Amino acid sequence: MQPYPKNIVAVDDWDRHWNDFAETPDYSPAVYYRRRVLVRMLGICAEEAGRRLVELGSGSGQFAREFCPRFPKVRFLGLDISRAGVEQARLHTPSAQFEMCDLLNPIENRSIRSFEATDAICSEVLEHVDEPQRILTNTAAVMAPGCRLVVTVPGGPMNAFDRHIGHRRHYTPEELGGLLTSVGYQVERALGIGFPFYNLYRLALFSAGSSVVKIAFGPPSLGLRAAYHLFNAT
Repeated sequence: MQPYPKNIVAVDDWDRHWNDFAETPDYSPAVYYRRRVLVRMLGICAEEAGRRLVELGSGSGQFAREFCPRFPKVRFLGLDISRAGVEQARLHTPSAQFEMCDLLNPIENRSIRSFEATDAICSEVLEHVDEPQRILTNTAAVMAPGCRLVVTVPGGPMNAFDRHIGHRRHYTPEELGGLLTSVGYQVERALGIGFPFYNLYRLALFSAGSSVVKIAFGPPSLGLRAAYHLFNAT
């Protein structure tokens, strides 16, 4: 499949997105940084059994690919609307379960509802939808009582790439906390993270303007990989 034509903004075409961006997210310091934050916030011990983690919007399974080998005793369920994403995730992490699911609609699938997650993550999903409260409401059906949900969303101004992949809005910690509270979640804390190195990375992307869209397609160059590793080491 060829990358998106320059004159087409591919908003919400997630099958095409995960085919075009199959490799790039694994190098991005933003993704790498978020994975570390998510694991830290979950607070799961490698030898701990009985935990069941659901990822809401699992994409092509990059998080599971890193998480599952480190925490083999945790049952993992990934839910995503994209068939291409689910197929890639199943291929790379056969020990986990991945299912197609439109989180904007009530979840009727009994096998998904019976998972009863003890932990849940929703990373870089809510900014892509017009009604994020629908996702937060519907996915409660997959969670056991007392389930802990960790959410990440981008903050600050949107750059050209953010708009290209369909970001509707970015959030402040207060706005995210208010959204969660409005649909019945008890918010333990809502905070901004990544200062100063992640902020500098975002500034570099913002300064690149529309050229960052071209950079994002296909495997990154050696120079870009070197820059990524520099950010990842911080």
